[in-house]
Amino acid sequence: MKTIVPLLQNVPLFQELSQADLLGISPLFIEKKVKKGSILFLEGDAGEELFLIKSGVVKIYRLDEAKEIILALFRDGDFFGEMSLISAGLTRSATAETLEACTLYALKRTSFVQYMEKSPRLCLKLLETTMGRLRQANDQIYDLTFLGVRSRIIKTIIRLSEQHGIPAQDGLLINVKLTHQQLANMVGTVRESVTKVLQELQDDDLIQIDKKLITLKNVEAIKAEIR
Repeated sequence: MKTIVPLLQNVPLFQELSQADLLGISPLFIEKKVKKGSILFLEGDAGEELFLIKSGVVKIYRLDEAKEIILALFRDGDFFGEMSLISAGLTRSATAETLEACTLYALKRTSFVQYMEKSPRLCLKLLETTMGRLRQANDQIYDLTFLGVRSRIIKTIIRLSEQHGIPAQDGLLINVKLTHQQLANMVGTVRESVTKVLQELQDDDLIQIDKKLITLKNVEAIKAEIR
């Protein structure tokens, strides 16, 4: 599976590996093609695989009294489920569902252990990656606790632009289609609040929305709106 090597080279978790190691580990990945709306795993399931996205979008979420709370969105080149590589017997802390048809590569922990044992750098990289995502989760908890709804919505848009933004003619395009309800699920509010804030930002010529794609026209001005 040499075709996966260029993809692995761009994934922070595997960037410490040599070309020989990448060629050695790439056959351990199993390709999976899944339809839009497919559940990859449920919260509470046994965690045994890391997933790498070749194409498509995956949302990670939890249910709180039947209300969906979106924790993260991952797309081409991203990976998730890395906690399953750290220790056997861990259960999934959230549910993963595809928002688009996806091509994924799955790596089982049992296949990966041999590489972790001989590569201290890889173990350190896995730890760094996990800590980075824990810090991001802590930031989200802080926002939900101390920021108002408007600021949470704006900060979420900025975070999405940092994670999924690509330069566009009119500014920075968030390259993931999002409904107002999905944004509300990320922020912990109702759809009507998201619609109101997005319309205000459009009226102030700070963003534009076309076919569920948001473009930030002036990032610094948008950041100044967080209070």
